[in-house]
Amino acid sequence: MAKVGIVMGSDSDMPIMSKAADVLAKLGVEFEMTIISAHREPDVFFEYAKSAESKGFKVIIAGAGKAAHLPGMCAAIFPLPVIGIPMKTSDLGGVDSLYSIVQMPTGIPVATVAINGGANAGILAAKILAASDPELLERLKKYSEDMKEEVEGKAKKLDEIGYKEYLKQM
Repeated sequence: MAKVGIVMGSDSDMPIMSKAADVLAKLGVEFEMTIISAHREPDVFFEYAKSAESKGFKVIIAGAGKAAHLPGMCAAIFPLPVIGIPMKTSDLGGVDSLYSIVQMPTGIPVATVAINGGANAGILAAKILAASDPELLERLKKYSEDMKEEVEGKAKKLDEIGYKEYLKQM
């Protein structure tokens, strides 16, 4: 049974939303991904949000651009945590999406990550689930340790070959 629902309003959001899916897959977290427009198919959206809990979702990650109603509407219906990913837009660079998602009314919170912050949304969803899953918590600790070792390796390489050669290899 799925643990995290990943929903986006358009397939143009897929490159960002797939980063959340990639992180969840790497951490061994089950998820289900779909495309639903809250504006163009409200009946489908309402059924998705109303049935998410019975499907076993513990967290929903919702990405949206411009008016960005999808995360807030999920939070209005789904009783568990919703993480919003504001999408970068051609009009206002994603600030419109960010403001729309982060400025929810009292009682309808949406945890909001950075504009195009798909990977962080996946990590945050995993951290929420890890509060009651010791095995997932250990995988998250390993993930953090792996990131630390990756940075240390890059620093060591920079020290060894110098910045000009490092830039050539990037």
